[in-house]
Amino acid sequence: MHVRGGCAAGALGLVLLLCIAADCVAAAPADPLGRRTVDLGSSVDGRAIRAVETGDLDARQRALVVGCIHGNEPAGIAVANLLAHAAPPAELDLWIIPVLNPDGVAAGTRGDARGVDLNRNFPWRWQRLHGVFSSGSKPLSEPESRAAYRLITRVDPLVSIWFHQHEDVVDESGGRLAIERRFARLAGLGLARLPREPGSAVGWENHRDSAATAFVVELPRGALSRQRARRLAHAVVGVTTDPTDDSRR
Repeated sequence: MHVRGGCAAGALGLVLLLCIAADCVAAAPADPLGRRTVDLGSSVDGRAIRAVETGDLDARQRALVVGCIHGNEPAGIAVANLLAHAAPPAELDLWIIPVLNPDGVAAGTRGDARGVDLNRNFPWRWQRLHGVFSSGSKPLSEPESRAAYRLITRVDPLVSIWFHQHEDVVDESGGRLAIERRFARLAGLGLARLPREPGSAVGWENHRDSAATAFVVELPRGALSRQRARRLAHAVVGVTTDPTDDSRR
């Protein structure tokens, strides 16, 4: 596993310590298929935030999938879980956070337990917002946002896909349009430019690394059928592993 600036601190029984930024978090050793679970921290209410690393853990190419950042938009969790339990992709180090906002999922709310919209809490173009889009007291005020921030800054994913609802479209989020367009085609979704939101996760990612592409996938309202979830999971693997993709041109 390549974690820029991080380190494996050795075995503690059956647990490894993975250092991400200034924090060391518990990481289970990889299973025979090359998957490991990493504890990224806890939510406001103390619920665990976990990531699954799968694929070729030593691959140079890395990608991230976030299944749910808004608690009342949970459809992407099914896609993330399919990816986490599928045959690991070759030549790709894939990181999956099925649920970044476990308190919001438990309560059925957009925000976290403090009512903060995590997708307004990242540093790039952060603004003080209130109400349902509350951006928090400052950038990265929330432990959930900080958990994602720490992972992204150390893993440096080339492609990041963040699932939302309920627009049923792939957003032209400001990264490589070829990747976004290809995902839309593979997933059977339309492509549109949605408003650029202050303090958004993908806005921050695309700003911090011009070589990377982070984009939003707005799923339809309601739960996904298993067939639809499988197609979306296939699209994720397609845009992150296909060497014929023109995204690097």
